[in-house]
Amino acid sequence: MTRALEPNTQDAARAAGPRARRLPATLAADLRRWAAELGFTALGVADTDLSAAETRLLEWLDQGHHGEMEWMARHGVRRSRPAELIPGTVRVISVRMDYWPAAAADARAVLADPDRAYVARYALGRDYHKVLRRRLQRLAERIAAVTGPFGYRVFTDSAPVLEKPLAQKAGLGWIGKHTNLIDARAGSWFFLGEIYTDLPLPVDTPAAPRCGTCRACIDACPTGAIIAPYRLDARRCIAYLTIELPGSIPVGLRAALGNRIYGCDDCQLVCPWNRFARPTPEADFLPRHGLDAARLVDLFAWDEATFLARTAGGPIRRLGHTRWLRNLAVALGNAPTGARVLAALRARADHPSALVREHVAWALERHASHPR
Repeated sequence: MTRALEPNTQDAARAAGPRARRLPATLAADLRRWAAELGFTALGVADTDLSAAETRLLEWLDQGHHGEMEWMARHGVRRSRPAELIPGTVRVISVRMDYWPAAAADARAVLADPDRAYVARYALGRDYHKVLRRRLQRLAERIAAVTGPFGYRVFTDSAPVLEKPLAQKAGLGWIGKHTNLIDARAGSWFFLGEIYTDLPLPVDTPAAPRCGTCRACIDACPTGAIIAPYRLDARRCIAYLTIELPGSIPVGLRAALGNRIYGCDDCQLVCPWNRFARPTPEADFLPRHGLDAARLVDLFAWDEATFLARTAGGPIRRLGHTRWLRNLAVALGNAPTGARVLAALRARADHPSALVREHVAWALERHASHPR
């Protein structure tokens, strides 16, 4: 989703040309102050040269590491060339917003309990797209109140945007070996958002990598998806397998999923920089419906109406009930063998969806051949 000024106003602003604008001398400082007032924890400005990132992106696509995420290739180089995506763009305002929910059940304890479901910490509360998009729009409106009408588009993981390379160029952090953005003072538990703009704002100094010889994230990945420093094969990534993959989860990777039913945080949980992570002050990102430590059998019992009601307004809802059951069936197949687990699986053995039936059958066979 994007937001913009009315086309005639936007076109008029662009017609004046970015170099013709005289921006207030205090605008760069004002941007940071306004961003903080809106709940963003950092703001930076980048130019639009992503040539190095474009090379890495094209290599990644050529190697097929995007799996079935065909939308990663659909827009070609417009993803790495902001001015081709939004004509007139000369700068990108990049922002961060922390989401670490300190009040949630201990992540490591949940992962260690095979009867409970692990949900990536970013997905426990309200859909971040909605939260950040509203705040970015308000930030753009505050800018317009000072500069007058200007051309812009607001993005929050919602269009072909290379948000992490842009954030690194804007000085918000460096891309770590797990391919997430890291800040030395705040770790990596944060969301990113952007405003593409025709305002010729002063740019910030890009952040330098500081991972050094550390390989904690590489060693911690349950499925070996981090195939080399800074190289992720999404086809093996649990976030891809449980969220993006529409069909069957490869049999050879199912056991490695453990009790992770929506995403995976292992690479972030072991990152030493996350000792500096700050708890989010945003109530919208706090856990809903006990999803931070729910029991697998309880979640597997949700019918579609319950699933839709309890995931309303959150990122999990886009998964759909069928893939929700698929993921839970795998987790139940990895759970300790017991009467409740077996009864739950048998109750779904004749589910209308072939996808669900396949994963339930695998789980039952796993318990029959390798009881735990």
